[in-house]
Amino acid sequence: MPKQLIECVPNFSEGRDMSIIKQITDEIERVDGVKLLDVDPGKATNRTVVTFVGEPEPVVQAAFLAIKKAAELIDMRQHKGEHPRMGATDVCPLIPISNITMEETVEWAHKLGEMAGKELGIPLYMYESAARKPERKNLATIRAGEYEALPEKLEKPEWKPDYGPARFNARAGATAIGARDFLIAYNVNLNTTSVRRANSVAFDIREQGRVKREGDSVNGAILRDAKGEPLREPGACKGVKAIGWFIEEYGVAQISMNITNVKQTPLHVAFEACRKSANERGMRVTGSEL
Repeated sequence: MPKQLIECVPNFSEGRDMSIIKQITDEIERVDGVKLLDVDPGKATNRTVVTFVGEPEPVVQAAFLAIKKAAELIDMRQHKGEHPRMGATDVCPLIPISNITMEETVEWAHKLGEMAGKELGIPLYMYESAARKPERKNLATIRAGEYEALPEKLEKPEWKPDYGPARFNARAGATAIGARDFLIAYNVNLNTTSVRRANSVAFDIREQGRVKREGDSVNGAILRDAKGEPLREPGACKGVKAIGWFIEEYGVAQISMNITNVKQTPLHVAFEACRKSANERGMRVTGSEL
């Protein structure tokens, strides 16, 4: 039988202390059958993206050990960084690579969620293809308000975790575990240091767009539907998630994008949408990075 392979790309809320990052990746590497492919720390985001691959069972075991070690070493009460986050292990997606379906990958994601929820005492939410509820499919919805909103959020019945306790874990926060296809992380540089101005471009281009407001587009009253949900004005690019942030190492603001469907929005289309929006708002695109 052909070997099944899945990739795991956990994001940890530590991008500055390499000794902590090394202890987490050591947990991954000590699992037989798992290959560590990449470790990408970011100082400004204070976040590290790790990539490893293998057969499903050892990958899930390595992910569990990494989540456990991150909860021991990272204290979210002290965490500051440019990237939205809600936990020591912020997100942990599984991605089908070969000889495995998305449905099977979802099953493995739930095995990881159940194991981590039972043994680690961390509230866990399932997202993307592993979501149990349609409103939890989008990671941004789960992570809204970030770590600081968790105490209040966890008291609401509608935000009961899929696994783990409905109780605030002050040290570890909460974690989103999912199953998804490949995505491309793509950042576009602007000739500004303003996060507000970068966000204005991000809202123009991302599929989710921006919240509709009455009158003033920044301070006006939010327009809502019959259920009380905010109305939104869609952005230009399908399958694109985006925010603006400031990267101290570069001294510029960026539009940080996750392109979840490159067939819907190829890289050059996303770049051109950023350039057009920036120009209309009196800015220039000065570069980009994958």
